[in-house]
Amino acid sequence: MAEIPTIKLPSGYNVPILGQGTWYMGDDARKRSAEADALKLGIDLGMSLIDTAEMYAGGGAEEVVAQAIKGQRDKVFVVSKVLPSNASRKGTITACEQSLHRLQTAFIDLYLLHWRGGYALEETVAAFETLMESGKIRSWGVSNFDVDDMEELEAIAGGTAVSVNQILFNLKRRGPEVGLMPWCQSRNIPIMAYSPIEQGRLLSHPALTGIARELETTAAVVALAWVLNQDGVIAIPKSSNPDHIRSNRRAADITLTPAQLETLDQAFKRPNRKQPLDML
Repeated sequence: MAEIPTIKLPSGYNVPILGQGTWYMGDDARKRSAEADALKLGIDLGMSLIDTAEMYAGGGAEEVVAQAIKGQRDKVFVVSKVLPSNASRKGTITACEQSLHRLQTAFIDLYLLHWRGGYALEETVAAFETLMESGKIRSWGVSNFDVDDMEELEAIAGGTAVSVNQILFNLKRRGPEVGLMPWCQSRNIPIMAYSPIEQGRLLSHPALTGIARELETTAAVVALAWVLNQDGVIAIPKSSNPDHIRSNRRAADITLTPAQLETLDQAFKRPNRKQPLDML
């Protein structure tokens, strides 16, 4: 098994293009140990980027991550997010400190604004800069930002330090390919794709199942491999199932042929014009 390819963030950190999500983890205390074990398996397989957020299970997902990374913090790139309702200058700092406590770590590698809210971006960016200076975060980014949001961010003081934009992107949600992704690619800002297999809802499509048969793999692996095939994209599938985690890992080793890519392109057509950014 080859190492997972990496991508360099504008902040200088190299991260694997395939990581792990934690949305819906931490909700059930009885499942937390199994969820932490799943994340540990992913880390062992090279999926050392773990994405979480204060919103997920009211902080419970961050506590699961803490359990998973205990004793191996130096191997892991931790991403977390501040809720827009907390994203004032003071509120962002407080929220980050609370996340650090739940994560049981001294710093967060990448800290994101979860989506646009009522606070001015200047406030949030100023808080991110303060957190950087104090060593509590090592880089910052945004999530669910469309082109107009990114342009507004770019125009404010410190805004060009953004390291990633995390968005909904998969075969069914190809809207970002028109407008947003080219905008980010021109500035070397990676896209982090959440729900890269649409939470499993597209996996019965005959185009995916047909290619899966050709490759002797699963439709989920094919869908994930397609996302990983896009330039400047990091994918963060979530799973607590060890078999699914091993399957996800295989997607990083698959190179889809031009014919297979064309089949998927025809089955899941890219829009002809810019569309509003989808969110889940």
